[in-house]
Amino acid sequence: MNIARQIAQHLLDIQAVQLRWEQPFTWSSGWKSPIYCDSRLSISYPQIRTLIKSSFKQIVQENYPETEGIAGVATAGVPQSALLADALDIPLVYVRSKPKGHGMENLIEGQVTPKQKVVVVEDIISTGGSSLKAIEALRKADMEVLALIAIFTYDFEVMKKAFQEAQVPYHTLSTYDTLLEVYAESNPLEESTKASLKDWRKNPESWGD
Repeated sequence: MNIARQIAQHLLDIQAVQLRWEQPFTWSSGWKSPIYCDSRLSISYPQIRTLIKSSFKQIVQENYPETEGIAGVATAGVPQSALLADALDIPLVYVRSKPKGHGMENLIEGQVTPKQKVVVVEDIISTGGSSLKAIEALRKADMEVLALIAIFTYDFEVMKKAFQEAQVPYHTLSTYDTLLEVYAESNPLEESTKASLKDWRKNPESWGD
C-alpha cells in the first residue's frame, strides 16, 4: 500500500476524518462540506505519528537536502514540525496566526535567522490561506521558504492557484480523492453520492446550496 493510501486509511481508522454528505458540516468560511478532517488526532497514535514523521523526513531529504530549518504553522502544524525538526536534528520555529498580544509580540517564535532555508509544515491544506500567510511572515523575516509539506489536502483549484502564484512548491501525504477511494472500498457508495462528493471538491463554495 502506498503512503497516500496508508495515511488515508489511518485517518479513517482513528476517525480523524468523518464523511457526512446528508447532513453537511459548515466551515468557518460558510462553505457546506461533506467531510471534516482533524488530523491533529494522529499525534495521539505513536505508530501513525511515526509514519507521518518518517514520510515528511523522506520528502525533505529527497527533495530539499539544503534545508536548514523547519517552520511549523500554528497550531496544528506545531507538533508535526517539532517531530520533524527533531528527526532531522535541525532548528525549529513556528508561526502564529497573529502576533502575541503581550511581551515581545512575536509573530514567529524561535530563533529567526535571516537567509535560513526552511521547509514549512502544516497539517491540512484547504484553501491555502493560513499556510500562505505564514509563508509571507517567514519571507518578511528574510527567511527562504523552500516548500510546504502537509498531511492532507482537499486539492481545491483555488489552493493550487494560490500556491502557484506565491511560487511555493507543496507536498502532501494524502489527498481527498485518495481518501474517497479508500473509504468506498469498505463503504460502497451510490454513483450519485460519488458524483456529489467529487463535485464538492470542484465547487466547494456552491455545493449544497
